[in-house]
Amino acid sequence: LLVGLVNLLRVHLNKVRDGGATAFYSFVLVVGMIATFGLGMFFGPDHPIPLWIFNNIQIPVETALMAILAVSLAYASARLLHRRATVFAVVFLVTTLFVLLGTGSYPWGEITLLVELKSWISRVPATAGARGILLGVALGTIATGLRVLMGVDRPYGG
Repeated sequence: LLVGLVNLLRVHLNKVRDGGATAFYSFVLVVGMIATFGLGMFFGPDHPIPLWIFNNIQIPVETALMAILAVSLAYASARLLHRRATVFAVVFLVTTLFVLLGTGSYPWGEITLLVELKSWISRVPATAGARGILLGVALGTIATGLRVLMGVDRPYGG
């Protein structure tokens, strides 16, 4: 996390220094980041000021980004179904709708079947997919490492 924060700070400080059309936004980001980090370090995470920043800035931003993600997924699944009406496109659309409907809050209360289905989708197929991706990355890394060690590949032109 700290490496990401340092990189973000470095990139935006360079943008502020170079000027340009987005320099003001980079300046606001740098000032906000330094102020938030400083207040959190000075007062601690349980103090009302960092909690106010988290509850009134961070959570609404995350909520907006999740809403954009949900709409993008629904739109992508509809476009996929429109272009290629395959079984996988239908499964993707149905899964997206179940997860979106299971995540939402309704005035009449939760629909337990949808909540349970969303929970199962998040636990079983999503975890299996994530594990598959991690196994693929691990096997690719091992194969690349062995090729470099055996001298088949020379990644730095040596």
